[in-house]
Amino acid sequence: MNTARTTDVTTRVEPQAQQAAAEAAKKYDVESRVRETHWKPLAVLLSSVAIFTALYHLYTAYFGTPATLLHRSLHVSLILFLVFMLYPPTKKATAAWWRIPDAILALAALVPTVYLWLNYDQVVLQAGRFTTTDVLVGTLLTVLVLEAARRVTGWALPILAMLFIAFGLYGRELPGLFRHRGYDWDTLAYNFYATTEGIFSTAIGVSSTYIFLFILFGAFLAKSGMSQMFNDLAMAIAGQGRGGPAKVATIASGFMGSINGAAIANVVSTGAFTIPLMRKVGYTRTFAGAVESTASVGGQILPPIMGAAAFIMAETLGVPYTTVALAAIVPALLYYVSLIAQIHLRATRMGLQGIAKENLPAVLDVLRERGHLLLPLIFLMYMLFFSGRTILYSAFLTILVTIAVAMLRSTTRMSFRQILEALEDGTKSALGVAVACASVGVIVGVVTMSGFGVVLASAIVSLSGGVLFWTLVMTAVACLVLGMGLPSIPAYIVTATMAAPALTELGVEPLVAHLFVFYFGLFANITPPVALAAFAASGISGGNPMRTGVASMRLAAAGYVIPFLFVYNPDLLLRGVDLLTGIVVVGTAIAGILLLATALEGHFMVDMSWYLRITMAAGAIMILTQHTTYSLLGLGLVGIVLAVQMVRARAVGSLGLRAI
Repeated sequence: MNTARTTDVTTRVEPQAQQAAAEAAKKYDVESRVRETHWKPLAVLLSSVAIFTALYHLYTAYFGTPATLLHRSLHVSLILFLVFMLYPPTKKATAAWWRIPDAILALAALVPTVYLWLNYDQVVLQAGRFTTTDVLVGTLLTVLVLEAARRVTGWALPILAMLFIAFGLYGRELPGLFRHRGYDWDTLAYNFYATTEGIFSTAIGVSSTYIFLFILFGAFLAKSGMSQMFNDLAMAIAGQGRGGPAKVATIASGFMGSINGAAIANVVSTGAFTIPLMRKVGYTRTFAGAVESTASVGGQILPPIMGAAAFIMAETLGVPYTTVALAAIVPALLYYVSLIAQIHLRATRMGLQGIAKENLPAVLDVLRERGHLLLPLIFLMYMLFFSGRTILYSAFLTILVTIAVAMLRSTTRMSFRQILEALEDGTKSALGVAVACASVGVIVGVVTMSGFGVVLASAIVSLSGGVLFWTLVMTAVACLVLGMGLPSIPAYIVTATMAAPALTELGVEPLVAHLFVFYFGLFANITPPVALAAFAASGISGGNPMRTGVASMRLAAAGYVIPFLFVYNPDLLLRGVDLLTGIVVVGTAIAGILLLATALEGHFMVDMSWYLRITMAAGAIMILTQHTTYSLLGLGLVGIVLAVQMVRARAVGSLGLRAI
């Protein structure tokens, strides 16, 4: 048994990497800029509020929630209270006296909920006839939400929300397709506050239920040592192969990204361990950072949890969660196949090796030590796909199972204090997503009232001439722009509201359209010029941020192609296809993606000339179309390239020595 011998390899984070990760988090992950609370009574108060918030959401998951507006308002107020107490208004606001205005804002955040709970019947029955008090409370809530979003997520989301508020106010004065009837502030403020089409929209509804519980679930997994188990298991499976640490980063970051749904946080947490290992075996700083960022971002397209996006998508579309999760499996598989293929080809071309076997854990040793932590995930899969119970009940029960399973081994057992810490950590981890969802409610509210989503969809279709391909291209660009600087879930909600209707207008199925915009809104995190996940990875690797962004974009090239594939060939989503068709479709797609990865990396046995890379890329894309004529032509082109490479390999005497 070599577990003890491998401890240094699998768990040690070099001090320089740890410091670099902390600095990258402060610079690029706004959510990590939590102020320290040194006064013990205040620290106890904030911990108590965070634990109460978690317990409240667990209670409502089991016993049911109060009326929709009441539940969502309490969720928002508790979140805002903690945000104002934990996040300083600026980086330099470190003086103790800043606590006073922040405490005032925190207490003010409770006012909208108290007012709504005391006057619920009046607010509901007045049906749009609002009072001055309603407007004042709505104004207060809107200001607090945008300020909280600025503190937690940065300027991008609040600025976007304020632009839409201006759009709602001055619609009559705007030109062309932007013109609409316009609304006064009283009407906007009331709709933001007293309806389910504003701040308390579907976005915050999902945040107050599914998202919060699954973030809480992730906190319990983290406290039990699940992230360590993923790292060790990935090391045991892939560490010895060519470029092993990069493959380890891909596997571990993918799994963790699916659970926690925070790309930048995932980069700085797992990257502190994986990036130094990649550097040690010979990968460049730029490539090491690109691997970590693309793997972390990709975790959010990976079922079953998809960073909670699957639940929002299911709620938005009105379809079962299982429909979304099953549809997303093959595209996610293709993405990670492409990543690992490029990593392997890069290692082959550079002559890199993996980690020595004696420095790696054995799979059985890892499973013996922490393998029981997989049981909650297996239980969750059963509950979600086979039990027929609600998602909320499944999440609630899985958290209890996680606590019970962790008790099976002393190394993973959680004390009562650690359970409380997990409740607190889960609440704090949910703050960023919850505030972002509340802010997105302002945007969604204006879009709904003005009908801008329909107008924008018509404009995109008109500009593209009604041609599906150009509509897809324009929608993809719009999603990349809208997703810049936004967390993945708000990015999806914004793009689904404004860009997805353009695709459905041309006959694309709603689920397919929403997956398409989700992919491109998500990949804005690794697309320059605002590639925050890639920039965070560069902070750890020491590489150039922009070069790391470009390398990430290239490494994730399949992620930009796959959405086009499943729009033109929905069979990739395995909806309503027989077994044989599914095998053929998936097999062909994997072959095409592998060939595309080879063309991107420019290596097969020996390095490829630029014209051969272009030829192979063209052939791979033709195969991916799965159109019979194009596929046969693509196979011909690929066959020619492979034959030429084999001849060149023999000529330089490297066939067999550098074979893949």
